[in-house]
Amino acid sequence: MSQAIRERVPNDVVADILGGLPVKSLIRFSCVSKFLNSIISDPTFISTHFKLNLNQPKSSISPNTQPGYYLLYKTSSSKELCTVFCNNDDYTLTQISRFEIPNVFDKCSEVVGFCNGIFCLASFDKDLHHISYLWNPSIGMFKKLLATRLTGEDFRIVVFGLAYDCQNNDFKVLRLVGFFGREAEAEIYSLRMGSWTKVVISMESLRGYEPNIGTIVDVMPPCVFCNGALHCTAFTRQGRFILSFDVSDERFREIMMPRDFRDGIIVMFEQVAVFKGSLAIIVFSHNFLNLGIPGGCLCHIWVMEEYGVADSWTRKFLVPLSDWVWEPLFYGCTDNGELLIKNDSGLVSIDPESRNQNILAIEDSNWVGFSANSMESLVLLDGDLQLEQRMIGLGLPSAKNMCP
Repeated sequence: MSQAIRERVPNDVVADILGGLPVKSLIRFSCVSKFLNSIISDPTFISTHFKLNLNQPKSSISPNTQPGYYLLYKTSSSKELCTVFCNNDDYTLTQISRFEIPNVFDKCSEVVGFCNGIFCLASFDKDLHHISYLWNPSIGMFKKLLATRLTGEDFRIVVFGLAYDCQNNDFKVLRLVGFFGREAEAEIYSLRMGSWTKVVISMESLRGYEPNIGTIVDVMPPCVFCNGALHCTAFTRQGRFILSFDVSDERFREIMMPRDFRDGIIVMFEQVAVFKGSLAIIVFSHNFLNLGIPGGCLCHIWVMEEYGVADSWTRKFLVPLSDWVWEPLFYGCTDNGELLIKNDSGLVSIDPESRNQNILAIEDSNWVGFSANSMESLVLLDGDLQLEQRMIGLGLPSAKNMCP
């Protein structure tokens, strides 16, 4: 942009024009001149652009004109992350994007969270540091998050949750660690603050007026986001419940599970999920009922109809499933309530109401997620520090040769 044009067009007008452009175009423009880069890399512009796109997804296929959802999956044979659009009418898949996972990520890194186009990957190094990354594939940028080192080898399990805090315009990562013989620990990472903070899990604040049943000794993935909070299954020596973490006020709370929901069944496994926007418990049990289906299992879908009210738990569906593998893989419920399950037929979606099963032509995946949109953003764009990396990725000359 010439000096004459810059003098005639105010910076805020230029920012408004740029705010309506897709991410790929903005990344290219940021490599054209230092002036454009200063606008596009500005945190205020990034935040404004993100909020505009949050409710207005842009894609070659739009859910506004074609009913369906987006499936995201990480291949196991090659280091790629793919996004496809699944049409609800005929379950055809249309590829939207395909990104190569950066080599800087440890080969053992797994996707442990996804939210609004941002992915969280995590792995351990040899010194028991938990190395995690926030990755924005749409701009090819990542941020390494080095959490507190786990001392000794007495930890049982680590659970991650990733969420967007709309009240504070911040992405947050929750790390819960369960140990052998001692209390679980929690840390929260704030992208806006750029640091980890230890968070006290106070059972007194969780139970309120009820008797204290002891400290949390274990947690179980996944950690799902619903109603402004992250949720996972937690255990004390007296029982289990749903541990809720409000990402805005950063307080833990307790949500009781359905009363007697395990009675009369032999549970294979259970999992916290989100079913059509409501908190849910998905329970898989052995099929010993006379439902005319040999073998297989039963899927019990319990939904909390009024968030936080234990008496509102209702078993919505009981779905018999055949072709079940003995290493069950349940990836969650899509926004329209379909179950994403890997069985002997591969990855399938199952409508719990009609019980229709549809095979999704996705092979060789070791992680599957889903989204209502294929949102792209400039989150993790850190100005001149990464400008050279952007230009090299686009095959452009050095940043030293940029226009003013």
